[in-house]
Amino acid sequence: KSDFIFSARRSYLDFIFKAANFSFVPEYYDVLFKADFNPHSQDAFSFLFISAFDNVKFFNDDADQRFDNSRILGTDQVQYVAGFTYRHLFKDGFFNIALSRNYVDYDSRQSDSLLNPFFINKSKEEENSLRADLVFKLSKSSEINFGGTAKLIEADYDILFPNFVTSFGDTLPLTSLNTQNNYTKFGIYTNYNAFLFDKLTANFGVRADIFTALKNKTYFSPRFSISYALTNLTNINFSTGIYHQSPSYIWLEAFESNRDLKMIKANQYVLGFDQRISTDALLKVEAFYKDYNNYPTSIIRPYLVLANTGAGFAGSDDNFSSFGLEPLVDAGFGKARGIELSVQKKLSDIPYYGIFSFTYSKSDYTSLDGIKRSGSYDQNWIINLSGGYKFNEFWEISSKFRFASGKPYTPFNANGTQSIANYNTARMKSAHSLDVRVDRRWYFSGWTLITYIDIQNIYNQKNTSGIRWDPREMRTDESSSIGILPSIGIS
Repeated sequence: KSDFIFSARRSYLDFIFKAANFSFVPEYYDVLFKADFNPHSQDAFSFLFISAFDNVKFFNDDADQRFDNSRILGTDQVQYVAGFTYRHLFKDGFFNIALSRNYVDYDSRQSDSLLNPFFINKSKEEENSLRADLVFKLSKSSEINFGGTAKLIEADYDILFPNFVTSFGDTLPLTSLNTQNNYTKFGIYTNYNAFLFDKLTANFGVRADIFTALKNKTYFSPRFSISYALTNLTNINFSTGIYHQSPSYIWLEAFESNRDLKMIKANQYVLGFDQRISTDALLKVEAFYKDYNNYPTSIIRPYLVLANTGAGFAGSDDNFSSFGLEPLVDAGFGKARGIELSVQKKLSDIPYYGIFSFTYSKSDYTSLDGIKRSGSYDQNWIINLSGGYKFNEFWEISSKFRFASGKPYTPFNANGTQSIANYNTARMKSAHSLDVRVDRRWYFSGWTLITYIDIQNIYNQKNTSGIRWDPREMRTDESSSIGILPSIGIS
């Protein structure tokens, strides 16, 4: 009636970084615990806990190390999510109730080559959530879903940020931030699913969200999808919907005027078909179009739309763009469109499996200055091929190949500055790598041991991960990935 799983892992990257004589060392740990209890067939209880600890250690023994470290935003981060779920089955459906907590603690700092700090961030974000879902079968061919969520959010920021001048010549206005606020979020949804005329499946839904931190608090998001069976093996599918995402909490705390931001809005359209090639193989082709509106843009940096900054919270090399520590308005918009082909072969009596996917896409955004530019994550061509072969119950080999065309970036001028006219006009080199893994299973009475050898980037490709300016050499510096990364493990 009950079972559990527990795991604890530690990354070995810090040993590799030390051996390679890096000036900094990342350390990663994570813990997972999940327990299930099923007293009888109608009721189920589960508990989930996941936690991760990320640390960065700096070695400042000499001037070269201090210079290298001055270009890195180091972040010690502790995060966990814990949740309790209860599910009850009844004659025509089931309901779920979930209570959860999500917690993130940031401790970030960046110093100059004399070890004087110019950015310190000690912040916490906490979310406590209650969620309820009901699925009810109306007939043999239709069902309806209802659900709702309530979140209590605490955002606590303590940031020291002396006047900073970006590589584009902009002076950021915020010098410090010390604030604590509580927000609430509410969401309700309903969804109707029906199987019609033996070949047609239709889905209609609507969601409403309320976010009390914004002046415009309420948003509605309708969705619709339809699937038609051309044959027993071929389906054609279409879906469309409006999706909303709330701005990052730190953006709202930086300036009171940022509470005027609206939720980011995306209108999405997807058309595709899937073909069952055999009992264990499926082909899918999809075309998509996404129209983005209400994206936050900077008043100080009118060329910057925050869709281009990601969520990595990079430091001075990225001009602290993703933190949003400046006045923002929701004037940004953009679009993404593309086509994706995928083929999946599941493990069956034929002892190999694999997934091949090929994507061509294009994304661009327009910021406050009205100029359309390529998105910073606009990698037009992406190819993934992964799979494996199971020789018998003891031995298995698998591999993964990845290819992606280069991301846009802004080239540097001869003096290390960057020009707005050249924003995202250059591209990095394409990236590719091949991983190979061999697993060996050992079976004992009541338990199983798995040992493996995993070699990532087996042909030692040094893919470019970023372009930055070296003020000592007065030239651009291409930072690259580690290269070949072997590991062994047991489970």
